[in-house]
Amino acid sequence: EVFQQSSKAVCHYFNGTERVRLLEKHIYNRQLYVHYDSDLGYFVADSPMGESTARYWNSQPEMLEYRRSAVDTYCRHNYEVSTPFLVGRQ
Repeated sequence: EVFQQSSKAVCHYFNGTERVRLLEKHIYNRQLYVHYDSDLGYFVADSPMGESTARYWNSQPEMLEYRRSAVDTYCRHNYEVSTPFLVGRQ
């Protein structure tokens, strides 16, 4: 049997960087079990397996603060870096 753990961060941009949403998805054996939504500001369980993980991660203020700041350091930063290249290629 093979066990696989993965995560994926996705940024959604609305009207440039006026409104930015970060979704960080955590997947185990092809099943989404917990995700972070920057609009909510905390982790949400997507399956019974993710309930204890979400509860644990939400109890750590440093982890939540890091995720909240990722909207600027990850999403907005990458938008500014990528936009000149992407707009020029349309």
